[in-house]
Amino acid sequence: MSHSARNTTCGPPRHDGRLRDGQNDVDLQDVEFAWPGQAPLLQIERFTLGAGERVFLRGPSGSGKSTLLGLIGGVLTPQRGSVRLLGTDLVQLSAAERDRLRGAQLGFIFQMFNLIPYLSVIDNVLLPTRFNGARRGQVATTNLRNEAERLLKTLGIGSQELLGRRVTELSIGQQQRVAAARALLGRPAVIVADEPTSALDADAREIFLKLLMHECRAQNTTLLFVSHDTSLGAFFDRSVSLGELNRAAAGAA
Repeated sequence: MSHSARNTTCGPPRHDGRLRDGQNDVDLQDVEFAWPGQAPLLQIERFTLGAGERVFLRGPSGSGKSTLLGLIGGVLTPQRGSVRLLGTDLVQLSAAERDRLRGAQLGFIFQMFNLIPYLSVIDNVLLPTRFNGARRGQVATTNLRNEAERLLKTLGIGSQELLGRRVTELSIGQQQRVAAARALLGRPAVIVADEPTSALDADAREIFLKLLMHECRAQNTTLLFVSHDTSLGAFFDRSVSLGELNRAAAGAA
């Protein structure tokens, strides 16, 4: 797949598990973001995620981690600079184009999981594919339900008895794995995980991280894992401090 084929606004680039020509999957340059009427919260000269790289982003609560994730996902746009996802500058896209690119190429694991309480385990995993034809197309050779069941099994909750349960009947650790399977379904190029282990004890955190890492490696998926728990950094290829990355924080100090 050529670089030029990916760098287009006509439709989201497809991630098929192959190496993405050595390019950065995420590339922020000279980015500045401020909420209306406030001083800049983020001023980042350069932040990149290489294809297939697994990066740990650390920082205390209120340091702008979630805002940075909003920029990478195209939910927010900076006042200055470029935010490139798979070679496409999100700043240059319309809101609808950003939505399509995000839906096709990014998977999100949220701190509170954002599962639908009245749906079953399997229906929660499959839910995003009902609204995202592009992501469905990336698993064209595999039945989506089979792929969902495979992911759940890999993550340790693949028994048939669990698949039909409502997610509210699961433990917190099991719900977290459902959220991870939902994010991984469709083989997105990038997974963004925002404090997903904050409710787990140390043993459960380690088990979950090893399972998530295994699946990301298998799919050649880039992972950005955000947490204030610095002890998790050893699991990753690289650990980055938002405080050191963000010139606005340095100026405020």
